[in-house]
Amino acid sequence: MGYGRILIVDDDPDITEAIKMVLENEGYSVESASDGTAGLEHIKKNRPDLVILDVMMNTIDEGFVLSRELKSNPRLKSIPILMITSIGQKTGIDFEEASGDETWLPVDGFLSKPVEAESLLSKVKTLLHEQ
Repeated sequence: MGYGRILIVDDDPDITEAIKMVLENEGYSVESASDGTAGLEHIKKNRPDLVILDVMMNTIDEGFVLSRELKSNPRLKSIPILMITSIGQKTGIDFEEASGDETWLPVDGFLSKPVEAESLLSKVKTLLHEQ
């Protein structure tokens, strides 16, 4: 059972709500932001234990930009980022293999949409060092 504070940054309210329900059922405290700007503001004020981040929001690469900004900030770089997106299906690029590259894709984990609840929970627990 988790007790971490998680921020979902995604512009799709249906996906956000589905992820939120799965995580809250496991005991996590979950908040959301609909774009990178609101997400960054929330992160600076509330410093969540984990950020779940989409890629395409207001711009095609907004999630990439936010992940780089977080990982380049000494105060925020230790917050794990789980990127959840369908961009790999659209581009043919294996983003899971590239995740963790500090320059190109500085995230700590990656899942492709649609996400299975079990995969999501497993990845969240791993990133929060609960497994």
